[in-house]
Amino acid sequence: MLLLVTGTVFWAAHVYANLAGERLVGRPVGWADVRRAGRHELSIIEAAALPAAALAVSPLLGLDPSGAEWLALSVAGAQQFSWAMFGALNAGAPRTQALIEGLVNLLFVVLIVAAKAALGH
Repeated sequence: MLLLVTGTVFWAAHVYANLAGERLVGRPVGWADVRRAGRHELSIIEAAALPAAALAVSPLLGLDPSGAEWLALSVAGAQQFSWAMFGALNAGAPRTQALIEGLVNLLFVVLIVAAKAALGH
């Protein structure tokens, strides 16, 4: 649940930042802008959904809290890799470039895992 709440708070912060940026350049903001910004940033909440589902089913898999965290992190890493690749392909990138973009994103995941391990989490 905390994962979904955190994702929702980050989503709201991004929506607010988007709208504040529009106000800073002198553009008035209406409800249509709020809805547009909310839809545009919805992927933040979507990104939390699968790791949260992994945490929810982890007791059924017999995982302790540490194992559940690693499962959720693995699911998030797989999402990161996949979305980078599919995003690149959707933008017209060649397959090799899409794979490289996926691997770069996977490197970020490895860095997060290394930090997690180094901090003893």
